[in-house]
Amino acid sequence: MKIDTVMVDYLLTTTRSVRKRLDLQRPVEPEVLGRCIEIALQAPTGSNEQLWHFVVVTEVDKKKALADLYKKGFYAYRASQDQEPSKYGPGDPRAEQKARVVESATYLAEHMHLVPALVVPCYEGRVEKEGVVAQASFYGSILPATWSLMLALRARGIGSAWTTLHLPYEREAAELLGIPGDVTQAALLPVAYFKGAGFKPAKRLPARSRTYWNAWGATL
Repeated sequence: MKIDTVMVDYLLTTTRSVRKRLDLQRPVEPEVLGRCIEIALQAPTGSNEQLWHFVVVTEVDKKKALADLYKKGFYAYRASQDQEPSKYGPGDPRAEQKARVVESATYLAEHMHLVPALVVPCYEGRVEKEGVVAQASFYGSILPATWSLMLALRARGIGSAWTTLHLPYEREAAELLGIPGDVTQAALLPVAYFKGAGFKPAKRLPARSRTYWNAWGATL
């Protein structure tokens, strides 16, 4: 079967972090979310161990408690960022987008508890005290699956956003959700159908400015 690269490229370049356009009123069907997780588990995994788990949270009280942890982490992070000088020069698309991103992220922090489903991707083990090889292999086994989940959701009109700011309170989240202490939480995805038409490719730095050939800094 010939792959439609136009549609694949469209999916890859328009899968955005969706925050303000999440439909907080429309439920996400468990069977749809389950199918997307099935697809996500086709992602690569180190040594074919498949030690991944996805905790789907839909109960109102648990969503509220998890969202509160995220909100606390978000505002602490935002306060720290507000104290730092800008790292971007004039004309840098990251500087131009910062205010909009902050506004969008703040909206999500204030409305996270209303999102129909929260998904916590997890992986068995702990590597925070391990070396670079162990850490790279570990996260290389859960992050591709999580990204595949976001792509599968996007293809079905469902938005998500990769967030990690509940992780300063990972232990509290684990207690809330019954996650064993030897399991690492990798992210927190708010999941909901998105509102509006489509999404456009984001403004990014040119690929040529981030691509080197045979040695760091060497370009064609």
